[in-house]
Amino acid sequence: SQGIIERDETPMEKEIARLHRVDFEFSDIFYFCRKGFEAIVEDEVTQRFSSEELLSWNLLTRTNVNFRYISLRLTVVWVIGVIVRYCFLLPLRFTLAAIGITSMIVGTTVVGQLPNSSVKNYLSEVVHLTCSRILVRALSGTIYYHNKENRPQKGGICVANHTSPIDAIILTNDGCYAMVGQVHGGLMGVIQRATVKACPHVWFERSEIKDRHLVTKRLREHVADKSKLPILIFPEGTCINNTSVMMFKKGSFEIGGTIYPVAIKYDPQFGDAFWNSSKYNIVSYLLRIMTSWAIVCNVWYLPPMVREEDEDAVHFANRVRSAIALQGGLTELPWDGGLKRAKVKDTFKEEQQKNYSKMLVRNGSIG
Repeated sequence: SQGIIERDETPMEKEIARLHRVDFEFSDIFYFCRKGFEAIVEDEVTQRFSSEELLSWNLLTRTNVNFRYISLRLTVVWVIGVIVRYCFLLPLRFTLAAIGITSMIVGTTVVGQLPNSSVKNYLSEVVHLTCSRILVRALSGTIYYHNKENRPQKGGICVANHTSPIDAIILTNDGCYAMVGQVHGGLMGVIQRATVKACPHVWFERSEIKDRHLVTKRLREHVADKSKLPILIFPEGTCINNTSVMMFKKGSFEIGGTIYPVAIKYDPQFGDAFWNSSKYNIVSYLLRIMTSWAIVCNVWYLPPMVREEDEDAVHFANRVRSAIALQGGLTELPWDGGLKRAKVKDTFKEEQQKNYSKMLVRNGSIG
């Protein structure tokens, strides 16, 4: 076992069958107690919402709470690293980020004034690609793209695992996409209003985003137009640390069209790209990212996938998720990423109760 405890993955039916054969016995509760203790000691869900533990220190954050290997020489190296990162790299990166954001706003605003034509689409893609590449330079990004022949095509849907808000920049550094999301205020709102003039991004008001049918309708209309850029969607709905892929929401797979899976895997030795939004606000997160050594990651374009005739959206989503997890070397978990902030649904507890009651009925101990 690689965790704190060694879990017994024996199904409930076989586990309880070891204790007795037919009737309910008080000792049955020990199975549920043990599973509860296992979940408390090492919860496989909540640990996916904290930064992964490193095997060796990267001179950024401490990974050993006991600090057993601190030495004067190592401390001096760390102090020099802080000076380099905060006094030299941070100002340079901030300047590049300001140039990239300003260029994005100005460029898309100017292009947005042109009449709809192939020239406007071409200029829009040039602006988006150029500005995205400036922003990647602002992060000292080193990105390795694999299997470029599988890159998402127009009229399709690109789905990827989600680790960080910069995932979108990582992907748009190599191609243009139509973004999907909620309308924001502040600087983000200014960027959204400018970019939508030049590119058919799909932005929703807060009241619209809750209307699933409206969202699906607008996305289907976008996908039906084969001249529009592929939609970029992160089906997990929240950022998961760089070790796992959690449940994909089925809505993205009910739209229709071709799905282009993409696996993203960051190298944590140079900088932790994971955003724990429950612990850090976006300003703190960006400061931490821009004071890291670099952002290094691999991006794999997987072969396109289509939904089979007898396949429902849930099974299709799971099939795509499995392909992404396998390629990226990520752990595949069935849990909803919404558990990051919400309580466990009663249906999960009721499912265990139903399974146990079925065992009793099948063994003839009740009814």
